[in-house]
Amino acid sequence: MENFELLKALFLGLIEGLTEFLPISSTGHLILFGHLIDFKSDDGRVFEVVIQLGAILAVCWLYREKIIHLVKGFFSGDAHARRFALNVLVAFIPAVVIGILAVDFIKQVLFSPIVVACALILGGLIIFAVESRQPAPKTLEATDISIKQAIIVGLAQCTAMIPGTSRSGATIIGGMLSGLSRKAATEFSFFLAMPTMLGAATYDLFRNADVLTADNLLNISVGFVAAFIAAFFVVKALVKFVEKHTLRVFAWYRIVLGSILLFIFYFLR
Repeated sequence: MENFELLKALFLGLIEGLTEFLPISSTGHLILFGHLIDFKSDDGRVFEVVIQLGAILAVCWLYREKIIHLVKGFFSGDAHARRFALNVLVAFIPAVVIGILAVDFIKQVLFSPIVVACALILGGLIIFAVESRQPAPKTLEATDISIKQAIIVGLAQCTAMIPGTSRSGATIIGGMLSGLSRKAATEFSFFLAMPTMLGAATYDLFRNADVLTADNLLNISVGFVAAFIAAFFVVKALVKFVEKHTLRVFAWYRIVLGSILLFIFYFLR
């Protein structure tokens, strides 16, 4: 039985890594697949939060040279590096405020398959709307984002607290609406994910440290490694994809999956 639970943790870790940076909602997929395979997570959902760190570490590794360059520039007085760091902080703050105020409500009320299904469908429709009307981008590189654009992306990220919305999807679409190119919006989404997901994981671990057991830690470790490996390959592929393609394929995926899940959980249960 213990080995079976580890296989479930491995499976969900792969799901996390595959979906975290695609605009299809990793949290939504974890809730849905966790429900389908009857994975016994802890009450604070620490497993789901911490394995996201595996995915974000994959991004940190892939962008390590750019991160090191920006950090060096920040401390050496490089105005461009400092402005970019400020914009990441500005985009990060709204999620901190809303998250602290609404975290209990979100986890107790919104973490359900029905909410996920509806959010998947609505998010797909929004992607279609934005892609069909997107004006020519004003900013082609993520590091050239303005403070106004950062605020828009930060506010968009707050909507991703609704399971099924997708943090990456919300920030990429918010970036595109603010005038970022699809590639710049995607890469800024990666940079914004670093403090956002690290902060969420640290906060949840602090609040739910009492639910961690040896079994939980083993499941988390397996899921963490699986998420890192899967995300490593997905991130590289996604950047190449958005340079040449729209996000419509993800919109279709969201709508089809959301409709199937809505039918299953609403009409067949």
